[in-house]
Formats: sequence, C-alpha cells, structure tokens
Amino acid sequence: MSLRVILITGANGGLGQAIAKSFLAESPHNRVWLGVHQNRSHADGLANQFRDRCECVDLDVTQPVAWQAAVEQLVKRHGRIEVLVNNAGRHEDTLLATMPFESWKKVMATNLEGAFHGCQAVLPGMISQRSGRIVNVASLSAIFTPPGQTNYAAAKAGLVALTRSLAKEVARLNITVNAVCPGFIQTEALEAMNPEERKAAEAKIPMRRFGRPVEVATAIRFLACPDASYITGSILKIDGGIF
Repeated sequence: MSLRVILITGANGGLGQAIAKSFLAESPHNRVWLGVHQNRSHADGLANQFRDRCECVDLDVTQPVAWQAAVEQLVKRHGRIEVLVNNAGRHEDTLLATMPFESWKKVMATNLEGAFHGCQAVLPGMISQRSGRIVNVASLSAIFTPPGQTNYAAAKAGLVALTRSLAKEVARLNITVNAVCPGFIQTEALEAMNPEERKAAEAKIPMRRFGRPVEVATAIRFLACPDASYITGSILKIDGGIF
C-alpha cells in the first residue's frame, strides 16, 4: 500500500484527536497532519506519540494565507495530499435578538469559511492528481435546528450545501466530497451541561446515550477510504436516531 497523506483541522479537540487516531490505526502507511492554531497541547502529545507518522502544522482555518502555507508545507514534504477533513469549529450560542455581530462573524468564519478556504487550497493538487477525499464535519444542528444557535446552525447548513455542490463539480475527477452530521457526542461541547441538561438531552436520543468520538471518526475514515469511491455528496447523520 502506498503512503497516504491526511490533513485534519481542529485536531486539538476530542473529535479531532479521535479522527487522527483512527487514521493512524488504519495503516502504518498513513501520514497524519494535525492542523492546529494556538491551542495545541493534545495535538503535540499525539504527534510525539507517533513521531514518525504524525506531525502538527500551524493552521488558522479562517486565513487563506495560512491554508496556502500549510498545504505548501505538506506538498513539499510528500508531493500530494489525499485526504482533507474539515473538522475545525466553534460555538458562540445565544438568541439572535441579542447576538453580537462579532459572534455571528466568528462562527461563520470558522465553521463555513474555513472549510471553503480549505477546499480551495487542496483542490488544485487533487485535480492535478485526479483523486482525493474531502470530508466536512457539519452538525445535526444543520438539519435539526435548535434555538439559540442561529449562527452555528446557519454555518453548518451552509457547509452541507457546500458539500453537495462541490461534490458535483469534482465528481468526474475521482474526488469525493461528503459530510457527517454528529449529534450529541462526548466532547468538550457537552462539558458545560449540568446533570439535568444532560439527562434531558439523553432523553431525546432513541439510543439513550451520547455518541463516542470514535464512532464519528470511524465514519469519517470510511468516507475517506479508497473503497468509498462511489459515495459523494452524501450527508451522514451520526446521532443515535434523533432525526
């Protein structure tokens, strides 16, 4: 098996870490790059653990120049990028009537514009090599929109639409573009919940439990694998049956 180069954004968080570990476990030929900016302690730890197969790259996903620099670094080292996982995201939840415009802009910049910049940065190489896998991490909020998340829900819904449209644009080039929509997953986003809120959230889930990061990571790894070559433009919800 030939070497595969994978770039994962938002790689310092719990989901990003699970995605990286899943690719590292998949094959010793995978080279996993962790896109991080500012907060990187967990990413550095993983890179140190898999020193020969995993490295960090500084990447502020909201900045096109940062994307260009990161992609150039990977291509200079390996000659190509096979997989991009747009996982970076952020919440700033509040009701729209009182939402600061800065909160709207920051959430859009990270969750939607960051994926736009990332796709634009890797596509020239993928088009040239006529192969590639892009997996965008959206959210169940994109299709099951909760109150207090107008910025986040709008950004993730935009990411779903971006995924479907881009998939059609590059389908003939053996480049697939898919998205996953996780529901309640045991990551940092749920840590702020008090016991009553957790109980109420679990009651909405037919499986009566939160998902594990590895369950999302496994789906992403499948969508990025060579055998998933006829799946593109798909939106896979991972939510324990909520919707």
